[in-house]
Amino acid sequence: MVKLTRIYTRGGDKGRTSLSDGSRQPKYAPRIEAYGTIDEANSAYGLARLYCSGIYDDMLLRIQHDLFDAGADVSMPAQSKKSVHALRIIDDQVVRLEQEIDRMNADLTPLDSFILPGGSIAAAHLHLCRTVVRRAERLLVRVAQEQDISPAVIRYLNRLSDHAFVMARTLNNNGKDDVLWVPGANR
Repeated sequence: MVKLTRIYTRGGDKGRTSLSDGSRQPKYAPRIEAYGTIDEANSAYGLARLYCSGIYDDMLLRIQHDLFDAGADVSMPAQSKKSVHALRIIDDQVVRLEQEIDRMNADLTPLDSFILPGGSIAAAHLHLCRTVVRRAERLLVRVAQEQDISPAVIRYLNRLSDHAFVMARTLNNNGKDDVLWVPGANR
């Protein structure tokens, strides 16, 4: 566990921050952008949880813990000597998302159009989660072109955006309250 007794350190006052291995990076470095966006996604999930209960809140809480795991994974470079005992996303976390997607999707009517983000308050927040997670995934894939990134964390983010989409539909009265895109509707 982490014990924080002091919140500000002044360590980032000159535009650099530390990775988990203690190495310093510019705050705009692609790896920092990626795990910062994962943190942003976690905040969006926190908002979505305000409008969910029961099994949906339980799923979102697990996801929030997983997103902290993902941030820890990304913030520890694989080539670091300290990475031996690093917290990493594992395939079981990806499989859990897939199983939850399959269970929720079983009751949904197949789509014959794209849907507009919205519907219920919970669904609108989950669509925001989905798009922030997609951005984190894009950033991480870019980092992976030049640096070692765990393939499992990329798979996790890819699946997580699908999970947010399916849960949004589920919370839109099993898709009955989805707002369908009408191409060219305002021409």
